[in-house]
Amino acid sequence: MNAVDPLSRVRIVLSRPTHPGNIGAAARAMKTMGVTRLTLVAPRDFPSAEARARASGATDVLDTAVVCATLDEALRGAVFVAGFTARRRELAAPMRWLREAANTLVAESVQGDVALLFGSETYGLSNNELARCQLPVMIPTHPVYSSLNLAAAVQLACYELRMASSEPPQAPQGTEFAMASSEEIEAFFGHLDRAMTASGFLDPAHPKRLMPRLRRLFARARLEKEEINILRGMLRSFLPKVD
Repeated sequence: MNAVDPLSRVRIVLSRPTHPGNIGAAARAMKTMGVTRLTLVAPRDFPSAEARARASGATDVLDTAVVCATLDEALRGAVFVAGFTARRRELAAPMRWLREAANTLVAESVQGDVALLFGSETYGLSNNELARCQLPVMIPTHPVYSSLNLAAAVQLACYELRMASSEPPQAPQGTEFAMASSEEIEAFFGHLDRAMTASGFLDPAHPKRLMPRLRRLFARARLEKEEINILRGMLRSFLPKVD
């Protein structure tokens, strides 16, 4: 049986893109590297004639693009999410440079779909969006002028993934069990938030940095499906009225 192409499990997710031309250019960038799965979260203008013009022959990527109203919907089913950011965030999971991250993403594709999340052209990813990612990724641009066009960032990411996938991917150590999906992880965090609030440990009026720190902790842990089930079972046992 032939091995699954890692690039077939890569999902490029553009959150709140404002310029249709950038969507088309991103589709072109993807196709040149063999990445074809595009997901758009609340695009301002799509479908668009400008997007098709900028795609320059990659209109099939646009035709099969998935348009979602929310990030939850866009990340559904992904076992690993990498968020692209131009700056370090204090409470985000540990950052990696793109080339190293590409090797990790290809390895994670053995488990299932991986998502590469890009923010809007104006503001990039919000802190809440980046909190949904197991891995923040930065592109090593010149420090004097680090601004990258959205499609250029997608092009670099897809290029590095193509280079990293030239050898058969090996699953990362410690992942012999099925990994938790994005929606399973979010359901756990919702459960944890309710339990901490009900117990009085978390004051919603003064949350401080508790949840971002916990997200950072669990992002480093790379939760498996069974681990999620154990943790949620513990929460139900401690506070049965939470559910």
